[in-house]
Amino acid sequence: MLKKEGRSNPHYWLPFLFVTFTVVYEDFAGYLVYNFELNKQINEILGNVENPRFNVWYYNIVNKYIVTILYLFLIKTRLEPSKRKFINWMLAFFIFSVLFLGLTGIEPIYLNQPIIFALGANMILVGSGLYFTDLMTNQKYLNTNPLRLLSFWQMTFILFTYSLTYVNSVSITYLYNTNKQLGISLAQIDLVMGVINLSIFVLTIASPKFSGIFEKEPFYESI
Repeated sequence: MLKKEGRSNPHYWLPFLFVTFTVVYEDFAGYLVYNFELNKQINEILGNVENPRFNVWYYNIVNKYIVTILYLFLIKTRLEPSKRKFINWMLAFFIFSVLFLGLTGIEPIYLNQPIIFALGANMILVGSGLYFTDLMTNQKYLNTNPLRLLSFWQMTFILFTYSLTYVNSVSITYLYNTNKQLGISLAQIDLVMGVINLSIFVLTIASPKFSGIFEKEPFYESI
């Protein structure tokens, strides 16, 4: 329903991609639980013969690899052009790290991967820090009302999400082995924050219809 300019701009199609991608990957995760034989065959190919019902490999790909890359791309669109090169370097290093740690067997894809998660989370936190640095120092941001910028709410809740779930995600195997109930409770935080982030993305897609409430992003035209 957006104009052609809006549909082709990452400020809108990246949030739309997040929402649609989440719907697709969550549905397929459920299908893997239903289709045990398919999940078993993929696990065997990846080297997991002990727990063929697990679909950890799938969540590693979508949650720790693809979602991290998408978040870094999203952060990149919110930064002034001179800072975007830092995101490019982080993306290249993250992809190299995923391939290296996976192919060498240091962190098999079918098991929890705390090192890869920590690398991705730290990069997202650094990227969020770059955004807030711009928000406090760049004149284009200083001329806006942050509370009326959807990028402000996006970056704030992304920062909260990775800050609140960092310890749980890195030590999830330990938590489930020592205090399973605590691990489950902490996992609920990730679920709630995920719903909030997706809600903000939906609002971002609809924001051109509420031009009187939200301001245009300072670097909308510079992408």
